[in-house]
Amino acid sequence: MIERLQKYMAHCGVAARRKCEYVILQGRVKVNGQVVDKLGFKIDTDKDLVVLDNKNIVPEEKKVYIALNKPEGYVSTVKDEKNRKTILDLVRVNERIYPIGRLDYDTSGLILLTNDGDIYNKIIHPKFEKNKVYIAEVLGVISNEDIYKFENGLNIDNYITSKASLKILRLNNNSTVVNITIHEGKNRQIRKMCEIIGHRVITLERIKIGKIEIGNLKKGEWRYLTDTEIKCISMQ
Repeated sequence: MIERLQKYMAHCGVAARRKCEYVILQGRVKVNGQVVDKLGFKIDTDKDLVVLDNKNIVPEEKKVYIALNKPEGYVSTVKDEKNRKTILDLVRVNERIYPIGRLDYDTSGLILLTNDGDIYNKIIHPKFEKNKVYIAEVLGVISNEDIYKFENGLNIDNYITSKASLKILRLNNNSTVVNITIHEGKNRQIRKMCEIIGHRVITLERIKIGKIEIGNLKKGEWRYLTDTEIKCISMQ
């Protein structure tokens, strides 16, 4: 079968497709002994030999899909330049998996991991609009005007956010607990949005991605997705 090199690498569980593109551009990939350092290269998956850093790349036989409740104090990457703890210190499986999207170092909650490049793209790409639901405690009391601003687009880093949802769950002495739903995934987006409306985030937890919920998972615990959940994220 003829397939783009980066797509094949993602299918093999090397990394997400965008990361594979980066690896190709670094000149670390060879096809039949020749370095490929440009995007758009296609291979015959039945005949061509693909090598990354002098190791043969072969398709993962078993696809795995995992839900993790990430605690604060972990980074959502495979490796960290600062030698901080990563979510792979929590999830020990034989397959080479990678996270779908990220959660900030100080944010807890649901994050998915897989070795399936197609599933990765179906969740991460904005056009599929997978809603992500968070519970946040923010400083101060949120007003109706704050809610309107939050839900109807804010300028963060020269980018106007899409429609969102913010619902008050509980008022404390000097803070508000809210339910927030977005479908984008910009860097520290919710924290920045809350800052703009004048309410710094105290704690932030993601509880749902699409139809997949964190459920009873405690911080640091993980589980395999059910067949029903896998079907939900596969159908686009």
